[in-house]
Amino acid sequence: MPAPAPSPVPPAPAAVDAAAEPTAATSDAPAVAPGGAAQPAAPAAAPEPGASFAAEAKRLFRIAACGNDSEIDPELATIVAAHCKTIRKRMAEFRARYFEGGRAFFDALVPDDAPRTVVYPFGGGDLISALVAFPDATEITTISLELAGDPRRINELPPKHLAASLGALRVEIGGLLAVGSNTSENLSASQKNDLPAQVSSFLMGLAAGGYEPVDMRFFRLGPDGAIQYLEQPEIDAIEAAGRKGKAKSRKGDWSSPNFSEAFANVEIRYRKVGDEQIRVHRHLGWNLADKYLTDHPELLRHLEAKGKVTILTKGASYLLWRGDFSKIRDYMLGHLAWMLSDSTGIPPVHARKAGMVQETYGRYDGAFLEGAESSGKRHSDDFRALWQKNKYRKLPFRFGYVDAVGQPHLVVTRPAK
Repeated sequence: MPAPAPSPVPPAPAAVDAAAEPTAATSDAPAVAPGGAAQPAAPAAAPEPGASFAAEAKRLFRIAACGNDSEIDPELATIVAAHCKTIRKRMAEFRARYFEGGRAFFDALVPDDAPRTVVYPFGGGDLISALVAFPDATEITTISLELAGDPRRINELPPKHLAASLGALRVEIGGLLAVGSNTSENLSASQKNDLPAQVSSFLMGLAAGGYEPVDMRFFRLGPDGAIQYLEQPEIDAIEAAGRKGKAKSRKGDWSSPNFSEAFANVEIRYRKVGDEQIRVHRHLGWNLADKYLTDHPELLRHLEAKGKVTILTKGASYLLWRGDFSKIRDYMLGHLAWMLSDSTGIPPVHARKAGMVQETYGRYDGAFLEGAESSGKRHSDDFRALWQKNKYRKLPFRFGYVDAVGQPHLVVTRPAK
């Protein structure tokens, strides 16, 4: 099946040199043809929707994600150098293990006709894993309980506070730069950081993969699921609402963010360093449980409009094994053209009913989380049977959860041909 056309990516804003003299192409005066007849001026391009935070994205890319060595404020140089010494060491190890060492595996695994539009439910701050598996994706959507974060504070934090926030960030990213994974505790705590931890994690993923940010905007979803970019007056109004404008935790036991609701959902436009093609990553802070999706159906409408997609799920706490996550599971089964997961993905009983086949890699002897093994024994038994039935396929590294005895494993779920 040929891959569907990717969702359109809005063009990056054109750079404008404010000091440049107007020319015939940019002046309001009509152009004059060689024969002397005045020609109407070309219409000015309509401004792009939404307030741009490109400058903040690039500053965070330098300071928090250590993505380049561009000049920074002298009083921050020592702090950032110490932070980046640690981050770049971890990043180099991750790059060698996955972006370089795993390239041949993923190139052989992912079919050429897999859609370049990728949806990653339960993705946390883990853009990096999507870039490892799908480096040619043109659109990646991650969804998790964590909200993106306010990027403006990177312009305001005094050196002492920046050092503390960077130190907290190094803890809060957890195993992101080791195995592309993190704990719920770290992700929840990161919502209190003065730096936007989710955005910073995404930018680390870009840096590790050899990409760079071009622009960053924030948005909400309309009732039909369409993206509505936030203009600066809208952001100001949300923040002026005080407590009413404060971002709310998407789950009762999750830390409430210390920023406004305006910064819940982010779009980062990026490109491969040295390349002109603009790609887009969007993150939505959303609870994927059935009750929340019933009360807030905009997300499913947004995802359904993408048509057939490539799906990635890993480290998802076995939520897709549960009955109260049926809506997102049904969406995935109805729209996946090809899916990669660990055992926290689609259980075999649901895959079979939807006409899917599942291919296994590595070994699986039980759920990584003890609670899932006991409460979801039926699904774990089915996965054990699936591995026993399928031929053994080698998996050279961990990608997602290991199993109960520490074995790496992966599952490909796809429609039966």
